[in-house]
Amino acid sequence: MKGIIYSMTVITLAACSTKKDMLQAPQAKKIEKKLTIHEDTRIDNYFWMRLSDEQKEAETPDAQTQDVLDYLNAENEYLKQVMKPTEELQESLYEEIVGRIKQDDQSVPVKINGYLYYTRFEEGQDYPLYCRKKGDQSATEEVLLNMPEMAKGESYFAVGGQSVSENNELLAYSVDLVSRRQYTIHIKNLATGEIYPDEIKNTTGGMTWANDNKTIFYTKQDPITLRSYQIYKHILGTPVEDDILVYEETDETFECSVYKTKSRKFLMISSYQTLSTEYRFLDADTPDGQWKVIQPRERNLEYSVDHYADYFYITTNLDAKNFRLMKTPIDQTEKSNWSEVIAHREDVYLEDIDIFRDHLVITERKNGLIELRVIKWSDYTEHYIKFDDPTYTAYTSYNPEFETDILRFGYTSLTTPQSTYDYNMNTMQTDLLKQQAVLGGKFSPENYTSERIMVTARDGVKVPVSIVYRKGFKRDGNAPLLLYAYGSYGYSMDPSFSSIRLSLLDRGFAFAIAHIRGGQEMGRDWYEDGKLLKKKNTFYDFIDCGKYLVENNYTSSEHLYAQGGSAGGLLMGAVTNMEPNLWNGIIAQVPFVDVVSTMLDESIPLTTGEFDEWGNPKDKVYYDYMKSYSPYDNIEAKDYPNILITTGYWDSQVQYWEPAKWIAKLRDLKTDDNQLMMYCNMDVGHGGASGRFKRYKETAMVYAFMLQLEGIKQ
Repeated sequence: MKGIIYSMTVITLAACSTKKDMLQAPQAKKIEKKLTIHEDTRIDNYFWMRLSDEQKEAETPDAQTQDVLDYLNAENEYLKQVMKPTEELQESLYEEIVGRIKQDDQSVPVKINGYLYYTRFEEGQDYPLYCRKKGDQSATEEVLLNMPEMAKGESYFAVGGQSVSENNELLAYSVDLVSRRQYTIHIKNLATGEIYPDEIKNTTGGMTWANDNKTIFYTKQDPITLRSYQIYKHILGTPVEDDILVYEETDETFECSVYKTKSRKFLMISSYQTLSTEYRFLDADTPDGQWKVIQPRERNLEYSVDHYADYFYITTNLDAKNFRLMKTPIDQTEKSNWSEVIAHREDVYLEDIDIFRDHLVITERKNGLIELRVIKWSDYTEHYIKFDDPTYTAYTSYNPEFETDILRFGYTSLTTPQSTYDYNMNTMQTDLLKQQAVLGGKFSPENYTSERIMVTARDGVKVPVSIVYRKGFKRDGNAPLLLYAYGSYGYSMDPSFSSIRLSLLDRGFAFAIAHIRGGQEMGRDWYEDGKLLKKKNTFYDFIDCGKYLVENNYTSSEHLYAQGGSAGGLLMGAVTNMEPNLWNGIIAQVPFVDVVSTMLDESIPLTTGEFDEWGNPKDKVYYDYMKSYSPYDNIEAKDYPNILITTGYWDSQVQYWEPAKWIAKLRDLKTDDNQLMMYCNMDVGHGGASGRFKRYKETAMVYAFMLQLEGIKQ
């Protein structure tokens, strides 16, 4: 094949004199590319793998595109041949995973503006029906979107935002057919079923109605970087090309979005980046009015806005690293008018609020665990909702109704399936509305044990780790264990139940989540100690958690596996370079591994908005630090563990060429005979396959990768 070096046209078995027969892996061609900045030159032999969107979308591939396609397809074929002995196991795992899923499932209805909205799946369908009933459950069902019909013939299909007009007659919804986060908005008349010709392309997928039932506000993206930077106003029935630009975000480090407050009285434009936010508001009854800024943006000032009565409620880090709650009159919104409602606390991170007519519900994080705090407006008496598991996830669910004493919340743990509750904030009575069904007849929570331990990292910091395993698990160092983490963007990786994971637990695996720095589990400092020039704390924490699990006989290096995706894939690449002998296997999903080159290229989606997360390598201090941990730049001629990489050709968040270059360089330099494989799904992007079941084919492949390394064949 042109441009790729193979020892044979079709990948076949090649003789190996010292080991059992091995498959011939594809070897990518090298074209030296010198990348120079700060008087430092990096050599990238695989820079040629990068294609533009125009090249990818062209009907006839040019020579470079064909080279890339040939290489990616060769990697896929190589993986298929290496994994061929596990085909029956993969199929068995897939059937097992799908067999636990209730196929004719339905969500708990949510009441919005007089209607009960819900989604339901029909037997064997990958996609749900989006439905509603007027008044109560006895009413006739209306199918708003028949997604199984809409998805027919599409290799990828996803519905983004959905918004119903105030008069309940019109539905705006968005669709992505490529998996590049570029949505087209459509409008449907719910009475007649007519799809209006108003078709709005290249949006983020989110939209909201003004209260006049004819005006829609939506967010447009930059077609190259996919930065959400413009808010437009569309009037039903008018040409889309005549839509009015109401706001443009000119700072390339910011993005923007538009939404309506829970009170349904105000439209909000949110401008945001890592360290700063800014909000504008407009009376939802006057969509042609003038937008007003609540508080002008300032460096290191973050805030979010809710509305109640005559006040805006402001959750902010103003003089409060772990955030506090303020309020301000609607006609006097700048921070000089803000007054405190809930003070800052050093040991509690204020994560979110939900406002009701008679109650305020606060989501807090203390000692790494979520707490739900209920406060009564009339006298400020308060209480916490109690949870019993040692490690768990609790969260306020979608609560669109304002005049109610019922809080809808969700709860799950490593041993408790996803559960939806209604909680009476006056009587403190909790009603279980639905718990995720686990079919097959083999699951019982009593068969599994979860733990929460604190691991002392190398700098003395205590890192929480959540662990689950089947009862009877022996801590003798012989059991396989999968350690998972993310550790970026302040995103907390809370423990939750997975019926899919049972396929590992029931085969003797333990599963652990390392709540490492870079997340926000332990408060704002936890995040700030794992980004920019402290990013290596993220990697050190994960390594130290792995070593603890080995030293305390939960597993051994011969049976320890690590998994992470996206920024968690960066984590996988870093710890593989830093401690290659600690792991038997690494699963890196859509991994962000070419950090320096990506952060130097402002045409790539997400780059400009992330300088405050990773640093700007145009500054030599950040360049040097980034280069010191970037997985692609730190590959060496040494032994590496078994590695499985997954990616998507249409990924807009971590472009396919990062993992493709990474595996090519690894294969060229590594000195071991361990497995090194990559699967590139040629039809999807960052989130993987769409649909309810297709994605589990890849899960079964990942599980089979680990199981075959453990010698587990069934």
